[in-house]
Amino acid sequence: MKILLLFAFLLLGFIGGYAQASSKKIKGGVVHTVYFWLKNKGNAQDLEALYKGVKTLTTIKEIQAAYIGTPADTKERPVIDGSYDLSITWIFKSSADQDAYQIHPTHLKFVEENSHLWERVIVYDAKGKQ
Repeated sequence: MKILLLFAFLLLGFIGGYAQASSKKIKGGVVHTVYFWLKNKGNAQDLEALYKGVKTLTTIKEIQAAYIGTPADTKERPVIDGSYDLSITWIFKSSADQDAYQIHPTHLKFVEENSHLWERVIVYDAKGKQ
C-alpha cells in the first residue's frame, strides 16, 4: 500500500511539474534559427562533422537554450521545406547577447573550420513580441 501511495504521489508531482513547465513562455529575447545545406548532400561524414562543430557552439554562455535538428519526417505539404541538412535554434535573452555570440571566438572558429562543409546557409532571427 505504501508503494502505491508513493507511486501516486510521484505521479501527481510529475504531472503538476510538467503542467507548470509547459505553461512557461519565453518573453522577449531573440530566437536565432539557422539552416545548413551541405555541399555534399547525403554525405554522412560531412553531416557528422557539421554536427560536431555545431555542438561546440552550445558552450557559449550567451545561449540560453539550444536545439539541433535534422528535417523531420512530417507529412509532405506545400509549406514544408525539408531540403536542408541540419538546423540550429538558439535562444538569447537579448539582442546584445546575440551580438556577443556572433563575435565570440568559439563561433568565429566554428565558421572558419566548418564553412567548407556547406553550400548554403539561411538565418532567421525573431524578436519576442509581447
